[in-house]
Amino acid sequence: MAKKYLMGVDVGTQSAKVIIIDLEGNIVCQGSQALRKMDIPAPQLAEHPDDDLWDSLKIAFHRVMTRFNEEVKGSAEDILSIGICIIRCCRVLLKENGQLAYPVIDWMDKRLNTPYEHKAAYGDVRYVTTTSGYITHRLTNEFKDTCANYIGWWPMDNDTLDWSKDDELIKECNVPREMLFDVVKPGEILGVLSDEAGKTIGLPPGIPVVATAHDKAVEALGAGSLAPGIGLISLGTYIGALVHGRENMKEAKNFWAFQASVPGRYLYECMGVRRGMWTISWFCDQFGEGIIDEAKNQGITIEELFNREAQKIPAGCEGLLTIHDWAPPVEAVYRKGVMFGFDGRHTRAHIYRSILEGIAFTVKNHMDKMNQELNTPIQHLIVSGGGANSNVFMQIFADIFGVPTSRNQMKGSAAIGCVINAGMAVNAFDSYEQAVEKMVHKDDEFKPNLENTKFYKKLNEKVYAHVNPHFDPILKELSALVD
Repeated sequence: MAKKYLMGVDVGTQSAKVIIIDLEGNIVCQGSQALRKMDIPAPQLAEHPDDDLWDSLKIAFHRVMTRFNEEVKGSAEDILSIGICIIRCCRVLLKENGQLAYPVIDWMDKRLNTPYEHKAAYGDVRYVTTTSGYITHRLTNEFKDTCANYIGWWPMDNDTLDWSKDDELIKECNVPREMLFDVVKPGEILGVLSDEAGKTIGLPPGIPVVATAHDKAVEALGAGSLAPGIGLISLGTYIGALVHGRENMKEAKNFWAFQASVPGRYLYECMGVRRGMWTISWFCDQFGEGIIDEAKNQGITIEELFNREAQKIPAGCEGLLTIHDWAPPVEAVYRKGVMFGFDGRHTRAHIYRSILEGIAFTVKNHMDKMNQELNTPIQHLIVSGGGANSNVFMQIFADIFGVPTSRNQMKGSAAIGCVINAGMAVNAFDSYEQAVEKMVHKDDEFKPNLENTKFYKKLNEKVYAHVNPHFDPILKELSALVD
């Protein structure tokens, strides 16, 4: 009997990835393509240039299918289904024929903080949808989307998992029903691969294309963080902190309840770190040029060289702290990134480690409030994303949180979540729990260093937790002068 496969599509802020996995969770092959640099037409605006999401995804499909055909010697006829997960919190404006009326508006754009308002520059807009709705249309020609990727100004009813019938909410969101796609639940079929799309990406038409959820929910499923007391740290351009739940907790004060990638369940997410891993890339880009040859001579990346250097720096970076407000929160737009505590001891390794510690402190403080409100303390952390490859970063999380912290063999767990949803749609698994057991393969676990945990606790309580009230007044003055 021919071996069968599932395909996952994961398009994030910085890259498009396609993965093929067998039914036991073994990665058969992968293909990826970096997205182009974001267009910033004005401060606090962010757009994906031209048709970059689809163009990048086509390249990623081509690369994975070339490897599948030539190296694996696999047959595309044995791919059972395709699960798709595309960047959340974006806004996509389409013409009547489903083509882009305007470039995709990214989640970092301030226009996403308010309801949709038509502008002349948008042209002839027939549909307002998400990135997953758009890519679904590209693949299937259907005007359908997952119900679980509508966060923000959308008239979505998260109890019924369908469009709201509340006239006031519809009016408030300013998107009438006729401008919205039909929706299905995660793990349900959106449509089948069209003839045109199949020819474009090198797959036979007719393969079911399956709904997942918003990217963090798909990542949480693919990380295997379903049990109470298990938290996920998602290391992306936006760093999220999440736990699964079973109730739509609408009155929560310290987190949001979003639809999960398991239908009928919810994902609780506290405030994260905007431009989180971007900050690390920024540091490497700006300050890594002088060590390019040094890294090449050792056969490693600049990031790995910094990680090795940072591992030698003591916890707390000998007094150097980083506050991660490179992209400020909506409620405090005047905030900016801050590094303070410099003295003559500090090196590039101190700065790098301070950036890592600042991320972990920020996430810890937000997550503590969520877990206290839920009355469910975190007993174990799972870290996903490319940053999970860093041993020093993993140990920092374990030490600051004071709990065992692990990573999975597949660091980009959104791709695993995609194939779990894809498999559920075609009855490849009996349950989500069984799918997680088969598809999620654990890797290293990091135990907290108790001495470091005690020190970090004091540093957080006495200094880090009080930084914003002290810096806010002067940053307001600075913002008024330079913004």
